[in-house]
Amino acid sequence: MPTPARHLISGTIVSDRTVIENGLVAVEGDRIAFAGPVGDFDENAFEGFAGLPRAELPAERYILPGFIDVHCHGGNGGDFPGGDEESARRAIDFLHRSGTTTLLASMVTASREDLLRGIGLYVRLTEEGLLAGIHLEGPFLSHARCGAQNPAYLVEPDLGLMTELIEAAEGKLATMTYAPELPGAAALVDLMTSHGVTPSLGHSDCDDATAAASLAAAREGLESAGFDGVSSLPTVTHLFNGMPPLHHRSPGPVAACLRAAQAGKAVVELIADGTHLDAATVATVFQLVGAPNILLVTDSMAAAGLSDGHYMLGPSPVTVSGGVATLDATGSIAGGTATMLDVVRRTVAAGVGLADAVYSATAVPAAVLGLSDEVGGIRRGLRADLVIVDGGLEPAAVLRQGSWL
Repeated sequence: MPTPARHLISGTIVSDRTVIENGLVAVEGDRIAFAGPVGDFDENAFEGFAGLPRAELPAERYILPGFIDVHCHGGNGGDFPGGDEESARRAIDFLHRSGTTTLLASMVTASREDLLRGIGLYVRLTEEGLLAGIHLEGPFLSHARCGAQNPAYLVEPDLGLMTELIEAAEGKLATMTYAPELPGAAALVDLMTSHGVTPSLGHSDCDDATAAASLAAAREGLESAGFDGVSSLPTVTHLFNGMPPLHHRSPGPVAACLRAAQAGKAVVELIADGTHLDAATVATVFQLVGAPNILLVTDSMAAAGLSDGHYMLGPSPVTVSGGVATLDATGSIAGGTATMLDVVRRTVAAGVGLADAVYSATAVPAAVLGLSDEVGGIRRGLRADLVIVDGGLEPAAVLRQGSWL
């Protein structure tokens, strides 16, 4: 057998809400063999590491876990909702190289045929190890809060269609966005949870009581299906976006979602890209519910990593101007153009501590996906996914599965 590649990287480690300023990571093959203070590493105790030169990073550089994005529609011109393999592979390669070493392929509301075709493609790419699974954003969403979703394909919950989508996904459907106020939504949640699909409340015009009841039912369903810890919690698709604003006499779903997250009974997504949310909103949610109950996501579309211009989000034309993507038809915000590292950087700029921002971009999504024993941190035995950044949180290097990208 060939000798596995080995790396020694020393610098400031930020993982699991801790900072090790004089840290070292030893990588063997595709796994982390050691992570901790430099002084705790005995190279003679690890076969093949004695005398291996160390990549010593400048003091102002950080070693972060690879980022995990559970809500991502593409990048670098590649579009997951379009269901084209070449386009999808282009997006995945770009996202991996940008530091998002684990991701779900997010699709949007579309026809039954397009959904099934896309699911079939992403099942294969998941089996290749390029993706961690699939996220369906629709088609069971509110017309009143459809955002960039094509209203022509929005339908009320259909258990037959849902069963068909679940079966086509072959266990690779990780999460699904739904509106709890729609007729049949309760049965839809039961069906999802019984098959291990995490319900994600979103694109909803519901009231506080409906949101609270649906989140509770989703949690109970996941627990009954055998899930525990964070993997038993429902999520909330891009909190604040795609739902009525919080009002003191009509709180809508936002208040219920915040209460559930603060109690550790749900996890809320935040698109902290400077466009979808004000920086003060991001900082407030972190203070109210805490990093362990927040998923930082990009909601990125094909324009991520590229310049302003004209793009597609599934079947819908989109124009990007000043880095903001909007639907040509309605002017609604149509996904994001930031990478996960951009989101982490802007979260820190909003006043959130680096350790907390990184945690919500790594460990929390890993736990939601049930992958905490594989990714989401810098610990012995985990997959060797690392992002090296400078003091300004600009990218310097990316390691995925033990290989430098």
